[in-house]
Amino acid sequence: MLTRRSLLHSAAAGLAPTAIQRQLYRRAPAGGAAVMEYAYYTGPRGGAMLSIETHWSRSDTVDSAWYRFSEDYGRTWSDPQPRRVSKRLPTGVWRMAPRGVFPDPTTGHTLEFWQEAQLPTDDPLEGLRRWSLWYAISTGGGRTRKLTRQIIQHGEGFTGRHPFPGIHIGSNCLMLGDVASTPLFLSDGSLLLPAIFPPLAAGGTLYNPASAYTYTNAAILRGYWHNGELRWTLGATIAADPAQSTRGMDEPTLALLDNGAILCILRGSNDRRPSLPGRKWISISADHGRTFSKPTPWTWSGGENFFSPSACSQLVAHSSGRLFWLGNITRDNPRGNRPRYPLVIAEVDRHYGLPLRKTVRTVDDLHLGEDPILSLSNFYAREDRQTGAIHLHMTRLFASASKPWAGDAYLYRIPID
Repeated sequence: MLTRRSLLHSAAAGLAPTAIQRQLYRRAPAGGAAVMEYAYYTGPRGGAMLSIETHWSRSDTVDSAWYRFSEDYGRTWSDPQPRRVSKRLPTGVWRMAPRGVFPDPTTGHTLEFWQEAQLPTDDPLEGLRRWSLWYAISTGGGRTRKLTRQIIQHGEGFTGRHPFPGIHIGSNCLMLGDVASTPLFLSDGSLLLPAIFPPLAAGGTLYNPASAYTYTNAAILRGYWHNGELRWTLGATIAADPAQSTRGMDEPTLALLDNGAILCILRGSNDRRPSLPGRKWISISADHGRTFSKPTPWTWSGGENFFSPSACSQLVAHSSGRLFWLGNITRDNPRGNRPRYPLVIAEVDRHYGLPLRKTVRTVDDLHLGEDPILSLSNFYAREDRQTGAIHLHMTRLFASASKPWAGDAYLYRIPID
């Protein structure tokens, strides 16, 4: 691994520059594939970690994957172990997409989440009718799976084909929007998993009122422990007004506020209607995730609006008691997904759930000579247990017009004062 330092400046006027280290974490393989790599803690304490490396050569498709293990906070890693993520079948192609590894603080178990599907013609959009969600309970820092289960609502009438109310695999699907949609562990020992699904219209077609690229609702799933495994229920659904967000609500991220409410920030879009303002959206639950408020545009704490493209974001609760948000804020109104830069970090007020404008820092941006379709997105962030810095794993996609998928994976170390 090669290391380089870059001094990235605070976007807030009057604040001193903040040193953010950007390290080349994994170089992309030859042949035009991109590499994404994310490292996760596997226990509630200590330095045991699991790293998942994936290669991509097209959107929403994992070509190959390797797992590595560390016992010393990621300073050294085991040899890579390949994991099967695709298989050709007589009925199409089976594909799997890893979505992260997390320690359960109540039991100490290592939980791994992923989605899988059989795609008849291997078209990624076929996943909108076929993805299903899975989890595993592991020991040995994620090395040994004790139990593997599809995520299905507990109770009569629910099956692998009909895992939750409104979900019928083959007609629509259930998935995790991206790796930034991480579970939220609650003090009662349960957890909330922020998922998404395409709603169905009359006749079993996919509901897509704006004829956008895709359309989804958010689904907040609740898991609670029973006899050594998780039982699941659908806690809440969060739906958009399609006249305000043409692709619905996507890629939710959750955090607990000081008053006990649960904050949910969601990805919206102005795809097909670029005159609409591109926003992030906020929804609040006052009953531990069973219901959520109607989503509204997320604003600065002073009430001013800001622009954000259709892209993932992540809330990160810090051990200091502070809450941070990472995502894209654009200078002008975006058009759908773009531009996905700059990438910023901001502190969030823990009472109202609104970002504090004066705390915004730029993590990375478009550099001279790079293609304007650069994507600073599809990231995962965590607090480093030794330093308290936030570590951000991200691949700089589409930086080169001549090799659009040859993206390298980086680790950003963001100091927290």
